[in-house]
Amino acid sequence: MRIRVKPGSRKGPLIETDAEGTLVVFVRERAVDGAANTAVEKALAAHFGVAPSRVAITRGHGARFKTVRID
Repeated sequence: MRIRVKPGSRKGPLIETDAEGTLVVFVRERAVDGAANTAVEKALAAHFGVAPSRVAITRGHGARFKTVRID
C-alpha cells in the first residue's frame, strides 16, 4: 500500500485519508535516524490491529511517499 508521511507533526500519531484516497500518517518524530519510519510502522500496526513486526516499509525509506507491506 502507498502512504504519505508527515513527520514532526503536532497531530501525531494520526492516520487520515486524503482526497485521492491515500493514507496520510502524521507522526511526532522527526525524520532523523529512522525515528519517523519506526513511528510510522507502529502507528500503522495500531491502526490495522497487527504487531509492529508485521509492518514493513518496502520503498521510500528516505521519502515522504512510501510503499508499505502489512502481513
